[in-house]
Amino acid sequence: MANRQEAWRAPLPQNGVPRTDEVSDSESEESEDASGSDQEEPSWISWFCSLRGNEFFCEVDEEYIEDDFNLSGLSTQVPYYEYALDMILDNEPPQDVLLTDQQHELLESAAEMLYGLIHARYIVTARGLACMLEKFKNYEFGRCPRFYCEGQACLPVGTADVPGQSTVKIFCPKCEDIFYPRSEYQCSIDGAYFGTTFPHLLLMTYPMYRPPKSVEQYVPRIFGFKLHPSAYGNREPAPARNTQRRIAPREPVAKEGMQKQEDESL
Repeated sequence: MANRQEAWRAPLPQNGVPRTDEVSDSESEESEDASGSDQEEPSWISWFCSLRGNEFFCEVDEEYIEDDFNLSGLSTQVPYYEYALDMILDNEPPQDVLLTDQQHELLESAAEMLYGLIHARYIVTARGLACMLEKFKNYEFGRCPRFYCEGQACLPVGTADVPGQSTVKIFCPKCEDIFYPRSEYQCSIDGAYFGTTFPHLLLMTYPMYRPPKSVEQYVPRIFGFKLHPSAYGNREPAPARNTQRRIAPREPVAKEGMQKQEDESL
C-alpha cells in the first residue's frame, strides 16, 4: 500500500520545484520493483477495511462505486472528490498531478470520508445487507455489555446521517438500546458512515435473526427488600411548617393581654 500511495507524492528537491526528468538507475530499479509488488498488494478497499478499528466496515463492490447514480450528491460533500474516487478505485494518478505530503494527507482523509459515505448507502442495499449479516452472525460488531442480554450480538448504528455529528454506536436488538464500542479505535469512526437506518432495516429484512426482547430488569434491593421509589428522596429539606407552629401560639397571648388592659380601664 505504501508504494501505491507514493505515486501520488511529488519529489521535493531543494529548490522546491518537482523534477521528474532526472532519474537515476537505482531509482528506476526501485520503481520496477514497486510496480511488480503492486500486483501482489491488496486493493485500497481491502487495505482500508483491514485497518485496526475499521472492523465494522464491509468491502463495497467496485461495480457499485463505479456507478455514478449511486454517488449522486457526494461530490459536493467531499473535497478532492475526483482524486479521492481514483484513490479508492486504485486508478493511477494523472501524470501532471503530483501532491506534497500535506496535500496527500488531505487526500487520504477525503478518500476515507468518501468511502464512508458510500458505505452508508451500500449497506442498505440487498448485497450490502447480506455482507453485513455475515459479520453480525460472527459477532464482529461486538456484544451487548448489558448483563441480562447475555452477550447478544450488536449492530453498528449512527445517531445522525450527517457527517461530523456523532461517532458510531452499537445497537442491541434485544434491549433496543445503544452503547459505545469497546475499542477506542472504533469510537472515533463517524456514525454517518453507517447511518440511522441500517440495523433496523437488516432486522426487518432478516426477521429470523431478531432476538426476543429482554423483559428482565435489574431491581435494586437493601437486605433483600426492594427499594421504594421515594427511597432516594429522604434527603429533601423538611417543609417550613415548624415556623408556623412558633408563630401560632403567640397570637392568643397578645389578645388576652389586650383584653385585661381594657377590663382594668373600665
